[in-house]
Amino acid sequence: MSDSETRVQLQDREIILLGTAHVSRESVDEAVRLIEEEEPGRVCVEIDESRLKSLTEENSWSKLNVYQVIKEGKGFLILANLVLSSFQRRLGSGLDVKPGEEMMQAYRAATERGVPVTLSDREIHVTLKRAWSKTRFWGKLKLLSALLGSIFQKEELTAEDIEELKKQNALENMMGELAAFLPSIKEVLIDERDRYLATSIFQQQEDKILAVVGAGHVPGIVSWLERLDRGEVQPDVADIREVPPKKKLSRILPWLIPAVVAGLFAYGFFRAGWQMGISMFGMWVLVNGSLSAVGALAALAHPLTILVTFASAPFTSLNPTIGVGFVSGLLEAVLRKPRVSDLEHLQDDISSFRGFFRNRFTHVLLVFFFASIGSAVGTFLAFPFILRLLG
Repeated sequence: MSDSETRVQLQDREIILLGTAHVSRESVDEAVRLIEEEEPGRVCVEIDESRLKSLTEENSWSKLNVYQVIKEGKGFLILANLVLSSFQRRLGSGLDVKPGEEMMQAYRAATERGVPVTLSDREIHVTLKRAWSKTRFWGKLKLLSALLGSIFQKEELTAEDIEELKKQNALENMMGELAAFLPSIKEVLIDERDRYLATSIFQQQEDKILAVVGAGHVPGIVSWLERLDRGEVQPDVADIREVPPKKKLSRILPWLIPAVVAGLFAYGFFRAGWQMGISMFGMWVLVNGSLSAVGALAALAHPLTILVTFASAPFTSLNPTIGVGFVSGLLEAVLRKPRVSDLEHLQDDISSFRGFFRNRFTHVLLVFFFASIGSAVGTFLAFPFILRLLG
């Protein structure tokens, strides 16, 4: 038995957990070998239908419509997904293996032998949305900064580095760092998915099951499997299967901020007349518009997009139903319309920082993102300047 294998005996059933690294050639070979040697009654893989589709359909990204993405409010979600994909691709670029290939090979090897396969992971869009909804404002900024920072990294891991990361002590250190940096993200990405994966595996009825999962999930899955087998917890994941509804404060806040700003403007008018009110509004336009425009500029937006971003940000930030990123992103998509070749080369372009800006599809998303962040920061920074004018 290799170091990557963990066997769990549940009464009359055996669960074989293969802990993999998602860009490891050895993990790919081990997944296929275990299916051949162990002849399991079922194979469970840490993948969802959306990611399986993206791995099996090479042109799946080409079906994206940037206008629809922005209109449906999926800009942050798609950008985060692409950045994560970019990071994994660059880690595996020197190892001749694609991210998630061990899951794909396990899926193919099982289906070729007629072994039933279960896609045991939670849908990626649910995981990302839960992580986003459970993270507070400053946590969101830390998360987004970390994601974008990964674009600048050119680090490539060797095969030895990958195998070292699969060891328990290295994984524990990484999980500890993630928990300290962003505990809510660790809860959603690791803890919840440990439970989700374990429950999916536990609910299968075959006597011998092979589960191919990321090495970082193995300890948590083992713990949950044992608890499920003892009847300490029920095999029910309904509470973590969907995106949680927004809390009352989250629903009120987008309306509360514009109300407070409007109230301050009204107070300035009544207290010191038109000149004070105009000065306060001018400060709001200057701070909010400038930072939004700086965001668009940082994304190398079209000059007209930058001007429109500056002009629209002070007003969109007072409208809970539309953000400046929506305006900036759509305008950039019109001025620099993504070409068919941009979608065809998307997976290659996201492998580099330059590629993110060169590809018109990802460039539109970056304009959307940076303008939105600039407006969000400008909204909060404008308050002290306005209050200072009031004395």
